[in-house]
Amino acid sequence: MKLDQKHFAKRRKSLLKAIGKQGILVLPSATEKIRNRDCEYPFRQDSDFWYLTGFNEPEAVLVLVPGRKEGEVVLFCRRRDKEMEIWNGRRAGQDGAVADYSVDQAFPIDELGERMPDMLDKRKTVYHTAGHNKQFDTHLWGWVENLKNRERRGCVAPTHFEDRDQLIHSVRMIKTSAEQKIMRKAGDITAKAHIRAMQICKPGMYEYQLEAAIHHDFADNGARYPAYTTIVGGGDNACILHYTENSDELKDGDLVLIDAGCELDHYAADITRTFPVNGKFSKEQKALYQIVLDAQLAAIETIKPGKAWDSFHDAALAKLVDGLIELGILKGKRSKLIADDAYKPFYMHGTGHWLGLDVHDVGHHKENGKYLPFKPGMTLTVEPGLYIAPDNEDVDKKWRGIGIRIEDDVLVTDDGCEVLTAGVPKSVEEIEALMQPKKG
Repeated sequence: MKLDQKHFAKRRKSLLKAIGKQGILVLPSATEKIRNRDCEYPFRQDSDFWYLTGFNEPEAVLVLVPGRKEGEVVLFCRRRDKEMEIWNGRRAGQDGAVADYSVDQAFPIDELGERMPDMLDKRKTVYHTAGHNKQFDTHLWGWVENLKNRERRGCVAPTHFEDRDQLIHSVRMIKTSAEQKIMRKAGDITAKAHIRAMQICKPGMYEYQLEAAIHHDFADNGARYPAYTTIVGGGDNACILHYTENSDELKDGDLVLIDAGCELDHYAADITRTFPVNGKFSKEQKALYQIVLDAQLAAIETIKPGKAWDSFHDAALAKLVDGLIELGILKGKRSKLIADDAYKPFYMHGTGHWLGLDVHDVGHHKENGKYLPFKPGMTLTVEPGLYIAPDNEDVDKKWRGIGIRIEDDVLVTDDGCEVLTAGVPKSVEEIEALMQPKKG
């Protein structure tokens, strides 16, 4: 499942208009990363670069130059090299870049330093975000200085630098129907993998075995890579928010928290489920779990166009605090407990984040000091949780060491929202039925 080139071309056309004829946008690709010695990590393209090109090679630079007669969309990329392609895989080359990626012109990446000053000449504003690639930043400042030194010969260096991210990221926040289709499929694949983990889980397994089963299901259904490092935390490990060692044995009577999502055509899914290793919730586990589930359902219910970003967090937090009061873990009035952050030892993170090409996707939450309203096409996670640390002596021992999070991916629609990951069970009854199927 892939986007065709018309989607990337449409995005570039919109951006060219926003830049204006006195501007130029420069965007380098991701770089390859060494894992150890002479082995690299699997290459993953920079999300903004992918969003505008669909081009999945390192050592490339996209330049958008509105009004340029020779071509407004220019890609610098690696040359075709038969020997290197034998060792390391195929390259598009300049001809392939033009033919397959709909750019106007393509030049070898080793000609970048020679050609960029001319492209920058007489452009007032450069759209570039410094800090992502410091080596490239140095080159860019050098090209600008080159132009300044040639001003007596009629060259005019840019005088303004604008944040490129602001242009791209505001557009990335709204997913098109084609993007929604990919994310819906990613959600389906991830949901199946979580179901598989529930079905095979049993005491004595190791966390990494569930991780392996999930990754196998991702790949088996067309998503080769996870969107982020998978979390499989049994028992106390579930109280560590970003636990990724995944090395411990799963014990009878404990819960296991799995936070895992696949990446499909660069788009992320992100699901968390918490369930009993032996298939049956204890009384205490069930009580805390139901509080988290009620909080998540209340949060999802609030998501619709026009509602402010913080509304779903507030809805979840109210349910969580009410539940903790009911169990006697917190004492007092809800409003004061929230104002005093008394819940923070048990719930220390937000209720969600934007989702898209990055699992923690781009986009701001506030504008002019006010939380953004939801708009159709926005995608986010909803993931309340409760974590009772094993060494928290302020609570009864029976609650300690229980960590629970429930997370789904949600698309804002014209009249409400759609849960993209609804395919995996999350009620106590559904989970127990799935893990302990009837015999006969």
